[in-house]
Amino acid sequence: MPYIGLTRSVECVDDTSSKFYNRIVDRGTVSPDWNSSEHMLLSDERYRWGIVVDHNAGDSANPPLPRGGSCIFLHIWLGPGSSTVGCTAMSQEQLETVLAWLDPVRKPILVQLPVHQYKILKKQWKLPSLLKPERP
Repeated sequence: MPYIGLTRSVECVDDTSSKFYNRIVDRGTVSPDWNSSEHMLLSDERYRWGIVVDHNAGDSANPPLPRGGSCIFLHIWLGPGSSTVGCTAMSQEQLETVLAWLDPVRKPILVQLPVHQYKILKKQWKLPSLLKPERP
């Protein structure tokens, strides 16, 4: 998978008025036009490893939709009492398992559903078995 090395100037822009909305950019290589962004190099290491979820990504012909969601990642969970705003957090070990599994040639797709809904759609969507035992 493509890899982005983080520095203090790497940010994910969540300002809907920016031409860089929903993009990870190095502040030192562009002319910043945003008032809001998420710094990617944090002391708590939640982004030590991460996966960018290609949600509302857009392209050169169709930019991301403002307020359509931005800066969504799979990243390391900081533990009980911590939450995310739209991201999915998990243990570093679990994230490393997902990273080792990802293969861009296979065009991976993220599917997140409650277990009950997953069971209903598993056959129809040809979903794989769950990675961990289900919780009651």
